[in-house]
Amino acid sequence: MSVPAVKVPSGAGYDPARILPGFEHLRRFWDPAHACVTVKVLPGEYYVSTQEEMISTVLGSCVSACVYDRNRRIGGMNHFMLPEPLGGERGSWADTVGRAARYGNDAMEQLINAILKAGGQRANLEVKVFGGGRVLATMTDIGQRNISFVRRYLEAEHLAVRAEDLGDVHPRHVQFFPSTGKARVRQLRNRTDAVLVDGERLYLKRLANDPIKGEVELF
Repeated sequence: MSVPAVKVPSGAGYDPARILPGFEHLRRFWDPAHACVTVKVLPGEYYVSTQEEMISTVLGSCVSACVYDRNRRIGGMNHFMLPEPLGGERGSWADTVGRAARYGNDAMEQLINAILKAGGQRANLEVKVFGGGRVLATMTDIGQRNISFVRRYLEAEHLAVRAEDLGDVHPRHVQFFPSTGKARVRQLRNRTDAVLVDGERLYLKRLANDPIKGEVELF
């Protein structure tokens, strides 16, 4: 698959040929403020890099895990929401989590496996997690369920958590530098909140209409 063209200043050190297979389609642009190429990760996506790039996403109820090999300068980010049926109508809380967590499991396993395939070592992996805000006021607190899931997953997999910024009621803009493991987080307020909430509602509707993931209920 061809990589969309990005205007990169000469001498920037960015090499499109080093983009890992399967990630060619993600949106990229040159960020003059950070003097690097930025890759934008949307809900349901993940990205892994072996060069000096920045990965960016905006989170509301969703959670992103930033995973990196501290020695080999390989890392990536995912962006997932755990849509789940209303527990009271379809069994116990444990059943509800089990049905939903597989989507989180997919997001985590795909990201980790891609890092290992690119040369990372599991023993060297470190994680930073962000998101899970309660931004969908009219719905059950999906953000808190996402937080509970990702904490359980990381503990069960014995992955070292180096930082987290989870919960609250505001969306977040996350910037992650996979070659160094550094991350920046900024809370978004006012006008941006409404735009993000609309985007998450649309994402939930797409998941609900997916015949493979048709267990989703909007509530």
